[in-house]
Amino acid sequence: MRFLLDQFMDHLVLERGLSDNTRQAYGRDLSEFLNFLARRGRSSIQAVPRRDIIDFLMEGKQKGLAASSLARRLVAIRVFFRHLSQEGLLAANVADALESPRLWKILPPTLSVAEVDRLLGAPDPSRPRGLRDRAILETFYATGLRVSELASLTLESLHGDAGYIRCVGKGDKERVVPIGRRALAAVQEWIERGRPVFAQKAPPEERTVFLSSRGRPLSRVVLWRDIRGYAVQAGIRKTISPHMLRHSFATHLLANGASLRIIQEMLGHADIATTQIYTHVDQGRLQSVHQKFHPRA
Repeated sequence: MRFLLDQFMDHLVLERGLSDNTRQAYGRDLSEFLNFLARRGRSSIQAVPRRDIIDFLMEGKQKGLAASSLARRLVAIRVFFRHLSQEGLLAANVADALESPRLWKILPPTLSVAEVDRLLGAPDPSRPRGLRDRAILETFYATGLRVSELASLTLESLHGDAGYIRCVGKGDKERVVPIGRRALAAVQEWIERGRPVFAQKAPPEERTVFLSSRGRPLSRVVLWRDIRGYAVQAGIRKTISPHMLRHSFATHLLANGASLRIIQEMLGHADIATTQIYTHVDQGRLQSVHQKFHPRA
């Protein structure tokens, strides 16, 4: 079964065009699944019943995994089994009939507008690092970028005159995202006053927008750690992450009347069903729309 997994991972690299992060996540999930099967004494993929998949997911739930992580595990297993079936390596695809957990029922954690204001005001703009971090927070909230997308932004991806940025998301898909004037002003101030200080230690060809004090691109771990530090400084007790700013971006847009389809485009979701989780965050707005437009409300 390990050989089949290695073959599948090669398939993801060569044919599916998935992002590195998605491939690594699939690899981890499937490796844990194979370990689970080994503990049950399954020596062949043909001997795996549907019950094993359900029990594997239940084990993850008992360990406290989030529903989104469980959903990703199931997606990885379904894609793996479908590949084996298409290659003639699996007689019966027992995973095909399993439904993914309904993620739209899970309310993503978000910040209030007041909490966002406090968070964005936490960095000290009198120092280069403060200029950088203020620009990072403003960009996260203004664009809804994933942490990997923000970390990989280059100077060429910024189009300040036109008010948008270009980013590369999952599956190496490029998209255009508007950026508000406040965020753009913060980024421009960082580039003009802060980045040259940090770029002194960078190679001349380095074009990444957000640099560390050593002149290197910032890692996702550093971005995560810094944002949590500013949340504490701002008196926000929620366990914050870059993804929470992404959720807040989408939720606040929806609450102020933005189209779900437009939000889907800005977030880079391939399927609008993924974006629909946000329709369950602001029930008050949906009720007001219903009362306003339905003839018998």
